[in-house]
Amino acid sequence: MSVALMWEARAVEGRGDELLAWARKQELGGAARPLRRETFSAPQDRVLVITWWDAGYDAELPELPEPSPELVTRAVHRWRFESVEES
Repeated sequence: MSVALMWEARAVEGRGDELLAWARKQELGGAARPLRRETFSAPQDRVLVITWWDAGYDAELPELPEPSPELVTRAVHRWRFESVEES
């Protein structure tokens, strides 16, 4: 079974590059390592990190932390998805 964790944050205006650099250097704690980790940026200083895991939907998995409140405009959004099809 495969599960994907999505982490999305919006930086304070003009600080998107700083948030992106912060997200890239964050380590996922614990012994478990994701199968894959991908980082994206988007307009409005948004950063998205998706990690893929060989685990069940309800598995306890390490996630990226909240950045400093001075760096973001709101709390981080987090979603968890279970794979239903692969092509």
